[in-house]
This record gives sequence, structure tokens and C-alpha cells, in this order.
Amino acid sequence: MATVVSAGAPQKQHGEKHQDDGAKRTSDAPRVLRVFRATPFTYATLIVVSAILSTPLVFGVSIALSSDQTVSTNAFTIFPSEFRWENFTRVFGSDLPMGRFLVNSLIISVGSVIGQMVSSGLVGYAFARLRAPGKNVMFLVVIATMMIPTQITMIPQFILFKDLGWVNTYLPLIVPNFFSNAFNVFLVRQFVSRLPSELDEAAMVDGLGFFGIYRRIMLPMLWPVLIAIGIFTLTYNWGDFMGPLIYLNDESKMPLALGVQYITTTGVAGQPPPWNLVMVGSILLTLPMIAVYYLGQRYLYEMDISGGSAGVK
Repeated sequence: MATVVSAGAPQKQHGEKHQDDGAKRTSDAPRVLRVFRATPFTYATLIVVSAILSTPLVFGVSIALSSDQTVSTNAFTIFPSEFRWENFTRVFGSDLPMGRFLVNSLIISVGSVIGQMVSSGLVGYAFARLRAPGKNVMFLVVIATMMIPTQITMIPQFILFKDLGWVNTYLPLIVPNFFSNAFNVFLVRQFVSRLPSELDEAAMVDGLGFFGIYRRIMLPMLWPVLIAIGIFTLTYNWGDFMGPLIYLNDESKMPLALGVQYITTTGVAGQPPPWNLVMVGSILLTLPMIAVYYLGQRYLYEMDISGGSAGVK
């Protein structure tokens, strides 16, 4: 009987051991995320929401394709009832130089994008990699500037640019972008800080300095975040209205955002403004941004500031 008990005890322990091992393997196994499967209700909801959000754009296109008679009677419809495609050529033949407005917007936007990409990459890399006393305190000061409203610095900046003789030039709208801003510096710093530091150390062993490491090692991996910064900067400066309104007085130097506003003043006295031409100008402001986001959306996803590993994929 003692033999049976002694033989049975190890069998029980062996079974318990298998159970413990199985529970341990189950707890150590990686968690599998369930894949969300869309249902017909999901697609129906997305279609309804998309239709609601697209209504202003469709209404704007309908107004842009309307005739002058429809504009004078305000007989607009949500969906286009007329297709006056010549409005898109008429806007360039009006009294205002719309073609020049487009070129001015392109000059200001491209210059601003170049400035932000160059300066944000260098400053963000310096905060992430360089060792200097008080670096963290300085970074906190830079981030704290995000809480300063733009209206507070508007008058001092205008006085500074006026003393420099930059009023009625593109310089007040382009040059400040070569000094980056706190948000873009934060994006680059977070991205670089999650890249392996062994890359820098190996490059230092090969004799590269900080600028060499940035240009040959870091810059190719920073393209996702730099292109994302370029998209943000282009979006802001392409539709900026307040800056050109303050610093530009000459009509030939004004960007498209101001040009669209000035179309509303070209109507005959007592007559409504040419809303069809105004909407054509608004579409010209909108379509480039839609194209930029469509072509650059993969870089926005690759930026991945939470993981910071997109640059080494």
C-alpha cells in the first residue's frame, strides 16, 4: 500500500508540473491583437460621414461652376446644375494678377519649407545627441515658447522687421523659418533620441564629426520626419493670410490667400462679388494641399514619433 501511495504521489506531482508548465507557457505567450473586421454597417457609417464632411467642398465646386446670372440671383445649389468651366480661365484674365499670386505663394511656401527642414533637423539632432551643460533646461525653454500666443509677439516682430527694412518684402515671411520652431524641434528630437546611439559611436570611430554624422548617417534616416515637417510648413504658409496682410503692401507681391480676398472687391458697386471666381480661387488654394497630403501621407505614417524606428526600417 505504501508502494501504491509512493507511486501515485509522483504521478500527481508530474501532472501538476505539466499544468504549471502549460500555464507558464500560456502567460509567456505574446498577446495576439484581434483584427477588426468591417461590417456593412461600418461601411454605411463611413459613407454617410464622408458625404456630410464633403458637402462644403461639393457646394464650393457648384458655386465655382455657376454662371454670372446665377451669382447675381444667389440661386446656388449644393450639387452643380451648371458647368461653366471657363470660370477657371476667367479668373486669370481678371483685373487681378492671379498667376502672379500663385507664383508668390509658391516662393513663400517653398522658402519656408526649406528653412524649417534645414533648421529643425540640425537643432533637433543637437538636442538629442550633443552633450552640453544646461541642454535639458534650454530644451524646456524652447518647448515653453509654444505657450506664447502669436498676438503677443506680433507688434515687436513688426517693429524689428521695419527697422531692418524688410517690410513689403518676402523676408519677414521666409527668414524666421530658418530658425525653426519649438514643435518641429520636438518632433526631430523625439525621433533621433529613439535611434540607436551605436550608429553615432561607430561613425565617430571612423573619424566623422558631428556634422559628418548628421549628413551621412542621420539625415537619410530623418527623411520621414523632415518631410512631415515640410508638409506641415507648406500647409501653414500656403494658406497664411495674416502674415502677408501685415508685411506686404504691393499687390504684385501678395500670395494667393490675399488674392482670393481681393477678388471680393472687384464687383461692380451695388452688385454682389463674383462668388464663382472667389470659389475658383479657393479651389486653387485647396487642391495643392490635398495633393501634398495624398502624396506625402506615407511619410506621416513612417514618422512614428512614438516608436522612432521608422528611419531604420
